[in-house]
Amino acid sequence: MPGTGRSTWRNWAGTVSVTPVREARPASVGELAEEVRRAAEDGLRVKTVGTGHSFTAVAATDGVLIRPDLLTGIRRVDRSAMTVTVESGTPLKRLNEALAREGLSLTNMGDIMEQTVAGATSTGTHGTGRDSASIAAQIKGLELVTADGSVLSCSEKENPEVFAAARIGLGALGVVSAITFAVEPEFLLTAREEPMPFDRVLAEFDALHAENEHFEFYWFPHTGNCNTKRNNRSAGPAAPPGRVSGWVEDELLSNGAFQVACSLGRAVPAAVPAIARLSSRALSARTYTDIPYKVFTSPRRVRFVEMEYAVPREAAVAALREVRAMVERSPLRISFPVEVRTAPADDIALSTASGRETAYIAVHMYRGTPYRGYFSAVERIMTAHGGRPHWGKIHTRDAAYLAENYPRFGEFTALRDRLDPGRLFQNAYLRRVLGD
Repeated sequence: MPGTGRSTWRNWAGTVSVTPVREARPASVGELAEEVRRAAEDGLRVKTVGTGHSFTAVAATDGVLIRPDLLTGIRRVDRSAMTVTVESGTPLKRLNEALAREGLSLTNMGDIMEQTVAGATSTGTHGTGRDSASIAAQIKGLELVTADGSVLSCSEKENPEVFAAARIGLGALGVVSAITFAVEPEFLLTAREEPMPFDRVLAEFDALHAENEHFEFYWFPHTGNCNTKRNNRSAGPAAPPGRVSGWVEDELLSNGAFQVACSLGRAVPAAVPAIARLSSRALSARTYTDIPYKVFTSPRRVRFVEMEYAVPREAAVAALREVRAMVERSPLRISFPVEVRTAPADDIALSTASGRETAYIAVHMYRGTPYRGYFSAVERIMTAHGGRPHWGKIHTRDAAYLAENYPRFGEFTALRDRLDPGRLFQNAYLRRVLGD
């Protein structure tokens, strides 16, 4: 902000911008606790931002904005317990690379790795898995700075009631300063990517889920085409994509050509169905084997906005058929594919998979393209199936709706009342989704 000495923070998608009173870059948990105490003394609210990959205003504040870019690196690797403790501001990419150097790996992860570990876990970031759940479900312990500046160590044995909730805490319980993850010896995954008709994918959805450790697919609206991906553990040997073929698939087609296609579709919406048919046929079948993070994750350079809902897995096929019927009868022109993933039930209070087998249905629109009509129509379908919105992605749900759809919602808000009675970590988004 020229002339004010204050800077404006924006998220990755450009959907949120804030100008805080001040920013802080603590380099230790002690400095972090001091910043929290100072903010409370000054009557300012506190939020922490990572890399801005949330589409909602979950991290927004006009008070004190904490940037954790100095809180990075691995504190310790415990090979007897098979855990790694990492500073909260560490990007997932750096964590994955460091673990690989140690011959270790997370069990499961999402499809990008730009986020910080605290930002990813606090909003429930997930990949796809039949038996292995979200990144937060792999947490074995965490360190939390609470509203009075106290530093709590939390695990199943130490402050277990806080641990039960804070793994996906939305920044509402305090500032996470370190996380301990369960890890395992590095393994190989074989990825099989294959085009498949939409009707076949839905007819075989339960079998594809049951027969593969990690199954996901992308459906291209305005077409009957999908691209499927099956990841399963492999005895090897490693056989990564060739340098040229990998570049063609992951950079030229999935990013470069797709960027051009989205830009054209934004300028000429009537061309979107034809572009979708071409895009859905551009990716061919391929199989490769590599270490986990190189299979689970891929570059995402085309900017977009996103909404994702978690529905009971048994409702996924019906919900997807309804989405397709809605698109076909509407004037909407959708250039981005719909992404479908799964997760087992977990025991985290505000996890979108809390207590139930889950399917995730994510819809996207190219940045700069009107998205509210499409997202609203999809949201109506998802909520009719008891859908739970991803905490970091666009949605319109409020505390009244969420309390009905999360059996342990009251447990979380009661803990929040205890740890942050003065709402030091409050913002408008948390007021909407958690109530006052």
